Amino acid sequence: MALRARALYDFRSENPGEISLREHEVLSLCSEQDIEGWLEGVNSRGDRGLFPASYVQVIRAPVAEPPPPARYANLPAGGFEPLPAPAAFKPAMQQAPAAAAPEPFPLPSAAGYPFPPAPYGGSYQPSQGSDDDWDDDWDESSTVADEPGALGSSYPDYEVAGSRASGHYHLSTRSELSLSSHGGHLAGHPHLPGSSAKSSATVSRNLNRFSTFVKSGGEAFVLGEASGFVKDGDKLCVVLGPRGPEWQENPYPFQCSIEDPTKQTKFKGMKSYIAYKLVPSHTGQQVHRRYKHFDWLYGRLAEKFPVISVPHLPEKQATGRFEEDFISKRRKGLAWWMDHMCSHPVLAQCDAFQHFLTCPSTDEKAWKQGKRKAEKDEMVGANFFLTISVPTGPGAGLDLQEVESQVDGFKAFTKKMDESALQLNHTANEFGHLANFPDIIHVQKGALTKVKESKRHVEEGKMELQKAEGIQERCNIISFATLAEINHFHKIRVRDFKSQMQHFLQQQILFFQKVTQKLEEALHKYDSV
Repeated sequence: MALRARALYDFRSENPGEISLREHEVLSLCSEQDIEGWLEGVNSRGDRGLFPASYVQVIRAPVAEPPPPARYANLPAGGFEPLPAPAAFKPAMQQAPAAAAPEPFPLPSAAGYPFPPAPYGGSYQPSQGSDDDWDDDWDESSTVADEPGALGSSYPDYEVAGSRASGHYHLSTRSELSLSSHGGHLAGHPHLPGSSAKSSATVSRNLNRFSTFVKSGGEAFVLGEASGFVKDGDKLCVVLGPRGPEWQENPYPFQCSIEDPTKQTKFKGMKSYIAYKLVPSHTGQQVHRRYKHFDWLYGRLAEKFPVISVPHLPEKQATGRFEEDFISKRRKGLAWWMDHMCSHPVLAQCDAFQHFLTCPSTDEKAWKQGKRKAEKDEMVGANFFLTISVPTGPGAGLDLQEVESQVDGFKAFTKKMDESALQLNHTANEFGHLANFPDIIHVQKGALTKVKESKRHVEEGKMELQKAEGIQERCNIISFATLAEINHFHKIRVRDFKSQMQHFLQQQILFFQKVTQKLEEALHKYDSV
């Protein structure tokens, strides 16, 4: 007897590896044993992947074919484990061939969960190894992210309460929103006679807690679970420009050079490291930073800004990190990274970034105070979206279909760019121009899905219009921010790729000049034969 199941509700897949279900359709199961609330099987359209176990009822019917082998049968009994560091995997658009349909995210034998983790919600930890270890007087061994109840929790099922007057913000997961409405029924709770249909329907929650939309705080924000007082200094303004929403320009633009990498020692020569001299143009005061300080800054920014592309740093290296070629290559990589950061209207003004650029290298106390302040920043996750100020008034709203069309168009653009410029893509991914956008787009698409679901509930008379309008208003904030980031990308991509290709061609010229020189030397040797 083959294992089969009947779908009790509709389910829309939102991540690689998931499949969509239609109410009443029959599926073939790979295994009857669920994996932390998920089953694997094949739907009536031949799609294979994971779906929530609570959305189906297992049935048994004799069929000739044996059940398909379970690709995830090797999962440990202890449950899911996230994949390694976010920087360790590549976006799907980079891996898939041009004409091939996207494949589910592959499951390594040592991993426990088939979805790529997102670098949000405090899941990022600075990489530690032989390259610029953290064992010095600049930093303490613990960070705020390690403390119980820290706002940077990996999952949304937490509650942080505080006083608005004291600058603390309230974020909670409402128990009533954990009940999903499908086909007029709450999960496990049919409507009682005489009960109000409008008050019973809620927008369903994403059961995949590793989804980028969930971990970034986007879902909690769209469903109205984030609330708090935002100080004027924390507001991020989106304005309407010639091409649509744009980040408000930095009124005090600046640049920062990275020069003179020098080898330094401490502990009487027992430990060595490379320090880089940074000179921000808006202060003119030089500071020295090690790679570990860049690594710490990247972690804070990637956690804080879920819909802003924070470029990846140059890769770490365990051996040969004091060799001249490696130091030169790393300095150039950090210079590219710094140019992108300084040119971004939001990232350039972030408190953590300014602390990184301006805190004197010799003032350890000031560095630790600024570091702790950045790690205690509560405007992350769902609360980050509260800081976004968008245009209001007549004509300032966004059309849902137009937003979806623009985001889909940008997604197709990045895919074509990936396919048609492999050399450029290698350079771009090294410095993070494209690698972050799949996650950013996923957050925005998740918000659009919630809006469509709420509209359907209103049409069916299961949700009040006011509640659905609140969901759409919060989705608009995410849409404004996403479109602003897309427009910023288009502004800088020509400038950045022009500079990168000029550098590439200059290096090619130098290489072939050396080849020509060697050939001429070989030619002249025949003169004496």
